[in-house]
Amino acid sequence: MKFPRSSGILIHPTSFPGRYGIGDLGPQAYRFLDFLADAGGKLWQILPLGPTGYGDSPYQSFSAFAGNPYLISPDLLLDENLLHADDLADIPDFPTDEVDFGWIISWKLNLLERAFIRFEREPGLGSVREAYARFCTDSANWLDDYALFMAIKEANGGGAWTGWSQELKDHDKATLDKARTDHSDAIERYKFYQFVFFKQWGDLRAYASGKDIQIIGDIPIFVSMDSADVWANPELFFLDEQKLPTVVAGVPPDYFSKTGQLWGNPLYKWTVHKKNSYVWWIERFKAILAMVDIVRLDHFRGFAGYWEVPAGNLTAEEGRWVPGPGADFFEALRDALGELPIIAEDLGEITPDVFELRDDFNLPGMKILQFAFSDESNPFLPHHYPENCVAYTGTHDNDTANGWYENASEESRDFARRYMSVDGSDIAWDMIRALWHSKADMVLAQMQDVLDLGPDARMNFPGHLGGNWTWRMKADALTDKLKEKLKTLNEATDR
Repeated sequence: MKFPRSSGILIHPTSFPGRYGIGDLGPQAYRFLDFLADAGGKLWQILPLGPTGYGDSPYQSFSAFAGNPYLISPDLLLDENLLHADDLADIPDFPTDEVDFGWIISWKLNLLERAFIRFEREPGLGSVREAYARFCTDSANWLDDYALFMAIKEANGGGAWTGWSQELKDHDKATLDKARTDHSDAIERYKFYQFVFFKQWGDLRAYASGKDIQIIGDIPIFVSMDSADVWANPELFFLDEQKLPTVVAGVPPDYFSKTGQLWGNPLYKWTVHKKNSYVWWIERFKAILAMVDIVRLDHFRGFAGYWEVPAGNLTAEEGRWVPGPGADFFEALRDALGELPIIAEDLGEITPDVFELRDDFNLPGMKILQFAFSDESNPFLPHHYPENCVAYTGTHDNDTANGWYENASEESRDFARRYMSVDGSDIAWDMIRALWHSKADMVLAQMQDVLDLGPDARMNFPGHLGGNWTWRMKADALTDKLKEKLKTLNEATDR
């Protein structure tokens, strides 16, 4: 799909400022969209919006369809009469420069439970309850399984479903019927959280659309083992009789890690998906495209071939390449959805068949400027870019531009300075300018680079456990001076 020449910013909602310990879908999100639109930006890229689990990673979610309740805005709940002012009278002294997930999760869930109780009891919320009923009906194909999964998980102390009773793992009908009765209140509560999330997200997306801003969402190729998706559809994955994975996902040793990356996600039985006309995947794409305008398809190379690691291995060093579903999958998607607004994340160890698959469906690939500064032939240098690509200073998996420059070899720093004709004193904006002047149809910078921040603002360090996904922007970061700086660049480069 051909995209117009444009620019934007990559920032996940958790990184917005605010007094509730984590960025959300409330006033600061709208303020960001105002800033972006006034600066001439047309694209807002986010990470996956699903409910996060172990490690707080948006790429390890309890559902491929559900929204993250931690992103629900208390301010908007107050506006909608789902909270009383007294509920926000004693907000903890949360840190403002990072997300302390261990602290905010219990507080936020307690707050959301209060909103649920008010929703059930407040006489004046009849119209909200009617909208909730419609949402539950319209979303039943994924919502029923998800809410039941979360209610059972809660009753089991939050433990992974692989540790539940065999009857629950096997979806014994009588056992599930009893669980629906025993946990009916919790099931309704989890459905309510989804209703509120999608209401707030829908309003925010409509606001972005009114500002002529397109939202780029993110579909991880794999789903978490501890998810409603795997629990409800075990036949779609390589699992043994105990419902444990026999093989798991990862990538071999690469730029990011000498031992590879052992993601641990269960792998798809693509033959079963094909026999079912890829219906689960088509529904997944329909769901995300109801939320965003463009989709970044994470680990695109896995659709051509993926790295299969035997379950139980401690690293991803030992494994094998296995063919993915290839063109047959994307033809099924195109037949069901029409033109595909997909960005192919084609990074890492890429073979010719991956590029062929990308180009056969006219999907733009990704270019990362931090990878460019080795020699004149490097394909990540801007003068090599085709128009049909999306170029970044760096993504959530990279250091900030300043952090990259601090840690790069002197040879790379010297090449970067010579290539861009700069002295290196303003490297983040030097890299932004280089991208904006390129032929790439779409260019994006991490908000951290727009703000000229250092390595302490890095969002994620692949392969490192803990300390990721926590960065937050300061409340006074979006200044008029910065807005004019970005606007001037957008106008000068016809973005």
